[in-house]
Amino acid sequence: MSSDKFSMNTLNDALETKPSAAESSRSKSSERPSDSQLEKKISFSGERVIGNGSFGVVFQATVAETGEIVAVKKVLQDKRFKNRELQIMKSLVHPNVVSLKHCFYTNGEKADEVYLNLVLEYVPETVYRIIKHYSRTKRTIPFLYTKMYMYQLARSLAYIHALGVCHRDIKPQNLLLDPQAHVLKLCDFGSAKVLTRGEPNIAYICSRYYRAPELIFGSTDYMTTIDVWSYGCVFAELLLGHPIFPGESNVDQLVEIIKVVGTPTKEEIISMNHNYTEFKFPQVKPHPWSKIFRSRATPEAVDLVSKLLQYSPEKRLTPLEACIHPFFDELRDPKLHLPNGRPLPDLFNFTSEELRAGGAGLISRLIPAHVELDGKVAPTSETLEKHQCGAVVQARQGR
Repeated sequence: MSSDKFSMNTLNDALETKPSAAESSRSKSSERPSDSQLEKKISFSGERVIGNGSFGVVFQATVAETGEIVAVKKVLQDKRFKNRELQIMKSLVHPNVVSLKHCFYTNGEKADEVYLNLVLEYVPETVYRIIKHYSRTKRTIPFLYTKMYMYQLARSLAYIHALGVCHRDIKPQNLLLDPQAHVLKLCDFGSAKVLTRGEPNIAYICSRYYRAPELIFGSTDYMTTIDVWSYGCVFAELLLGHPIFPGESNVDQLVEIIKVVGTPTKEEIISMNHNYTEFKFPQVKPHPWSKIFRSRATPEAVDLVSKLLQYSPEKRLTPLEACIHPFFDELRDPKLHLPNGRPLPDLFNFTSEELRAGGAGLISRLIPAHVELDGKVAPTSETLEKHQCGAVVQARQGR
């Protein structure tokens, strides 16, 4: 299907009969769209296909009224399954999560075909392409970039997890990147779900290289910690320049994990899936992390990876715990700038959801003193008290 066929006629015809969704750019606003914004009509000029997959097609288009470039994700509505993506996207407002601007429906060639079109902010690059670029040129991704990307990804996970949302497909392809400002945005919530304890979930989820071991063991009562395992896999890939667990099948994926992390103990297997009864695995000792990364990683990076890629889900760091790890200490230096002299992207503009999830103990370590003193993005004393973080205020006043 060409982008020309989709462009003006398909988009504009649909918008004449169907209401659109969020009007304002939520990358510039912390407010969710109102009903009046949801009903505003817009038109597009079509440009080109920028992505294909089992989910559908992604187009790059231009909003005729404003000239803004957007991405339009066109997905077939399968009546056999719930479509959670739109509802989840409507609830998300975070600087490191791609913004939903509008949505509308179009009819397919067949009478019963209906497509959902999500109009999203356009971000030109992905972490996947950045990794490939450095790998092809036989270079290592600058450590500062790795720190910024993984810190921002951790923040996006902390935010969605605070809302009960599990992404379930964290991988470099789903991490959008502005190569100039180095702002990372999590995208593609097609597999995402609000997890409810006690409610079963599908185990065959998440792209294979980044699939948590509890999913391979068939767990259906997993929680958001599966995203943390995927986060660790992405981190390792940024350091190595290639996937750390490149399994060719579900079983082979477990083999690749065992070759590095070692054979899981009976207790670890039970922690991943308490219904699993097969405990006969060849005994393989864990490979030292320092030997896996060699000169590609600092001791702090190795330590962080080791605390993310844990078999037992409850032993993995939470995203905000990852943010306060010493590996990211450099990002809290007020004198730090990008190599081109430009300032770093906002890293400490925490949302109320992140503040509540972090609590006083974490927030006091997340927000550097210079940020609050500069009065830029740190929460006010009223905000901290509102979210039961009064201890932070007292600690800061004593400095």
